[in-house]
Amino acid sequence: MENQINQSVLDAAEAALRKIWPDAAPRCGLVLGSGWDEVVADLSGETIDYADIPGLGATGVLGHAGKLRRASVDGMELFIFQGRRHWYEGVGWTPIILPAYLLHAFGADTLLLTNAAGGISSALPPGTIMVIEDHINMLGSNPLIGPHNPRLGLRFPDQSAVYDKALRHQLMNAGADAAGIYLATTGPTFETPAEIRCFERMGADAVGMSTVPEAIVANALGLRTAGLSCICNWAAGISPVKLTHEDVNAVAAQTMPRMKKLIENFLSELAKETD
Repeated sequence: MENQINQSVLDAAEAALRKIWPDAAPRCGLVLGSGWDEVVADLSGETIDYADIPGLGATGVLGHAGKLRRASVDGMELFIFQGRRHWYEGVGWTPIILPAYLLHAFGADTLLLTNAAGGISSALPPGTIMVIEDHINMLGSNPLIGPHNPRLGLRFPDQSAVYDKALRHQLMNAGADAAGIYLATTGPTFETPAEIRCFERMGADAVGMSTVPEAIVANALGLRTAGLSCICNWAAGISPVKLTHEDVNAVAAQTMPRMKKLIENFLSELAKETD
């Protein structure tokens, strides 16, 4: 199956990155979803294009810079993936889960995933920053399907606590507004009103097209994982207007000052754990 994770591509990506940054030792990694790119605008550091990393490739979505930044906060080294690949791009699982794999390979122990999402719960209006408590996988697949690869963890990884409880508390203390359940669909279409009513009955608070595959693999690899959703619109049937990706980015831009402060606070507290 061409959609199975390709270990040879993962190895090539790791080798290429070690050649570029032979002394890299990130403690934490960030994957920045739609609208989140500017949260790291003030962090200096070296940057390379995704196109320079075998298997990752250029992003194909507005608002995803397609760059990997190596930076530090209070002495804590970071890998910041500015943009992500998506299942709906048809590129397979390998580029989607590559950031999590590279972080693990370079010795990181923590991963923060971010995204833009549609609000399903009435308690999550546009502009809300939601900590992901748990997820519902409606992608119709799983990145770990295929022959077991021991380098990606156990054959049957437990998912009782994909999103680390302590990190969730830290994110709430850092400035997040709420916590809830994130549901992932394949996209690229937005959901129908009937689907949103179904998802609400299933217990979903927000809906998007990403994050879950990375979280599944990060959890299997043993990374402490956390997630943040910027609620950028009401979901279909709740929203009084048609949904567009441009509107999603516009709401994220309006929310940016709080998103940026939250990330700064979170990273500063995380850095203290290394002292």
